[in-house]
Amino acid sequence: MRRNDRIVVTRSDLERLRAILGSPGKSARDHEHLLDLRDELEQAQVVRDDEMPSDVVTLQSQVRVRDCETGMVSNYTLVSPAQADVSSGFVSVLAPLGTALLGYREGDEVEWQMPGGVRRLWIERVTQPEPLSADRSEQVTSVHSVHAPA
Repeated sequence: MRRNDRIVVTRSDLERLRAILGSPGKSARDHEHLLDLRDELEQAQVVRDDEMPSDVVTLQSQVRVRDCETGMVSNYTLVSPAQADVSSGFVSVLAPLGTALLGYREGDEVEWQMPGGVRRLWIERVTQPEPLSADRSEQVTSVHSVHAPA
């Protein structure tokens, strides 16, 4: 479940996400939220990489969120499915949580459907990855550490 606002994505993230969504191997249980992601991408405000506001969640962003019900603070890095490792805080953009965070800003509240019901998170902080030159963007793999909640 998402707000009615359009998400903001960079052109390069949009291209990567379309390629990921078009690749085989998605599970049937993920089908509904992947359709939601595809719909959001079709409606998204697309900007050049150098025009992306610094407080918007993009691929490779580090995100600090607070659970609106429990108050628990968690840190995540939004990554491609191949880089995902939830135990280390690397959340796939195709996971329900990753899909919920993509394109939203610091200060936004996002919700998503979990097996136990709807969860709500407040985005406390977004740290975007270092900008890469076009010729290096496919060659560099960033390593992000996950910090303990403050």
